[in-house]
Amino acid sequence: MELILLEKVKNLGNLGDKVKVKAGYGRNYLIPQHKAVPATKNNLAAFETRRAELEKAQTDQLANAQQRAQQLSTLSVVIARRAAGEGKLFGSVSAHDVAEAVTQAGVALSRSEVRLPSGALRLVGEYVVAVHLHTDVNANVTVHVVAEA
Repeated sequence: MELILLEKVKNLGNLGDKVKVKAGYGRNYLIPQHKAVPATKNNLAAFETRRAELEKAQTDQLANAQQRAQQLSTLSVVIARRAAGEGKLFGSVSAHDVAEAVTQAGVALSRSEVRLPSGALRLVGEYVVAVHLHTDVNANVTVHVVAEA
């Protein structure tokens, strides 16, 4: 399946690139997410008329993500949970909990932007949590998980 990318897609291409992908990836992910359109003559012409608009939107998104990354790099949040005597939590701290704590601290963050490759946090302690804001922008947030008094 041949597509025209409407935004930068990691490991695939940049805005305006004409790429060949497997039909399922294009049909089930790229097209419904408005990241690409089929490479037809009409779509090529429509893309060329919208190119400047799409490039401006992409640079605005990148600038916004860089600004948020700068705010997040200095941010430290505290999440209190019930814990056993040896520091093991009754439950866990998930990506949703981290996103909610960061949003309450003043920087908007969605659950899908939080990366917890090892899974949920299950022990009391200090963690550096990766945050993926844009294809080109990643940041780290310090999360302190403490036991409730």
